[in-house]
Amino acid sequence: MADLLQRPSLAELSAVEPWDAVVIGGGITGAGIALEAARRKLKVLLLEQKDFSWGTSSRSSKMVHGGLRYIAQGDVKLTRHALQERERMLVELPDLVVRMPYIFPIRQGKFPGRWAMTAVLKLYDALAGIRDHRWMNRDAVLKAYPALKADGLQGAMRYTDALTDDSRLVIRVLQEAVLEGAVARNYTEVLTVQPHSSGSTLRLRDTDTGEAHEIRTRRVFNATGLWADRLSGTPPVVRPQRGTHLFVSAERLPVQDCLTIMHPDDGRPVFVFPWKGQTCIGTTDLDHRDDINTEPHCSSAEIDYLLKVANSEMPQLQLSRRDILSTMAGVRPIIASGKGRDPSKERRDHLVWQSGGVISVSGGKLTTFRQIALDALQAAGVIDAAAHRRAHQDRQRRCFTHLVSAPHGLNNPLGGMARGAALTEQVAWILRHEMVQHLDDLMLRRLRAGVLLADAGTSQLPLIKTLCESHLGWDEARWQVECQRYQHVINSSYRLG
Repeated sequence: MADLLQRPSLAELSAVEPWDAVVIGGGITGAGIALEAARRKLKVLLLEQKDFSWGTSSRSSKMVHGGLRYIAQGDVKLTRHALQERERMLVELPDLVVRMPYIFPIRQGKFPGRWAMTAVLKLYDALAGIRDHRWMNRDAVLKAYPALKADGLQGAMRYTDALTDDSRLVIRVLQEAVLEGAVARNYTEVLTVQPHSSGSTLRLRDTDTGEAHEIRTRRVFNATGLWADRLSGTPPVVRPQRGTHLFVSAERLPVQDCLTIMHPDDGRPVFVFPWKGQTCIGTTDLDHRDDINTEPHCSSAEIDYLLKVANSEMPQLQLSRRDILSTMAGVRPIIASGKGRDPSKERRDHLVWQSGGVISVSGGKLTTFRQIALDALQAAGVIDAAAHRRAHQDRQRRCFTHLVSAPHGLNNPLGGMARGAALTEQVAWILRHEMVQHLDDLMLRRLRAGVLLADAGTSQLPLIKTLCESHLGWDEARWQVECQRYQHVINSSYRLG
């Protein structure tokens, strides 16, 4: 296990002449490309300007799903691919991807009704190769959720999709890539990409130390998501859209399934679901006009919007801002249609395009990262059309073939925060194997304490300080700097203003 996500020096990266492929971007798309390229025996380097999964890939709705909305939009192909990947991950990553019941209440006079949902779910299950949807009558729904508004309730459709911890999924894909021979490094910015006859020369900078080096590579994959337009060398194609989630305690909002409820103002579906021992409400869908280099935060209007949908369906609870443990705002890189349509109506498929020796990819879904990677490799000429087709169609092909023995409960999307000896074991393992450079890497993306605990995990910091001193060599001065940095991020982006 000693070779998992160990951070190389820039000098070590420069010594490789040349790399077969450099992947820029450490979210789920970049991690997937690195994995699939390394699996084909390429010398692959992945570079991330911040922390792995810092952007969209740690702030999604945590769902590995086909997407019922995509069927409604007529995108059966995207749904089929997503469902195939969902089923694959449920088998291969049972500790990290968990099948969950989804409950869709049906109300009299409200769209969609029972029979429309039944027809959609029959197709949904058929595309996945399963059959587990069924009708719940009104009494069964109210028995399971007595706080649910009874007026007009006819029953509910029950089906299944899956939940994950999106940030830990990125780490797991990166671990798999490293075990296949890839190299990864976070907090490393690509300043320039200079194409030449045999590939490209990249100028790199360590964003913490300022140290700079050059490397050479035969191929460049631009998997930077929101930042894709800056490296693509083409006219902009990305439309940044913000989605916000609220976290409240499970005691205040108890749910054992993923409830799908329709917002009374615009008819958008919003999910209320259990996650890591608490309850999550989300998401919104708005154009994001702030600087994409700045940690995003939710607006007051988004908080009101999400509280309103929860209280409209469960009025007995009377949730308020006092009940919110934390907020989480993420920005999705949507491929713009150019039609000026409502953000919620933009398609969620991905785009691969090339210019100046750079293969760019953006958009898409967390669930289909492997499919997106295969499309990027085909565009780069790493695989041909026949190999691409076989990889897409082969449902028996494993994506995760290596055993990574993470501490018990660390990856579980339903389990709560560890305490005591279990927490010590988890933190020590993370610090040894997951390239933590800053306290917020650990607290917000590896452990999730910053969003799950009312105090953002500050009560656990004495224990964590000792472990950071032991495993990372931090002294008192470094610890104080890291605590200040972490508190600033929490106050500016994860707590109510």
